[in-house]
Amino acid sequence: QVQLVESGGGLVQAGGSLRLSCAASGRTLRMYNMGWFRQAPGKEREFVAAVSWDDGVTYYADSVKGRFTISRDTAKNTMYLQMISLKPEDTAVYYCAAAPLTTPAQAMRAANEYTYWGQGTQVTVSS
Repeated sequence: QVQLVESGGGLVQAGGSLRLSCAASGRTLRMYNMGWFRQAPGKEREFVAAVSWDDGVTYYADSVKGRFTISRDTAKNTMYLQMISLKPEDTAVYYCAAAPLTTPAQAMRAANEYTYWGQGTQVTVSS
């Protein structure tokens, strides 16, 4: 089992930047593929980005491509989401999640493929 804790959320003006962190404990993240999802008030949880832990292949939602960068630090057992050029529509609770290494590439965007979830961190972008 793995425990995930997000941090780094906050209030930022449109055009600003934030870096979210997802620290893992209990098991090494080498055993999982990792993803970021977000949920805005009144909306369903949506995929943001994911990374295949063994080969580093990354996946992004079209809405964040070119603005968000997912990365991982194996030594620190931590995953990051660097967000730039933030927009008010990026406002949401951001969650990190872990999926089995056997998750196929085409399924990395599906929330139901992820086994473990963090508690979320709020990101608010003001206009």
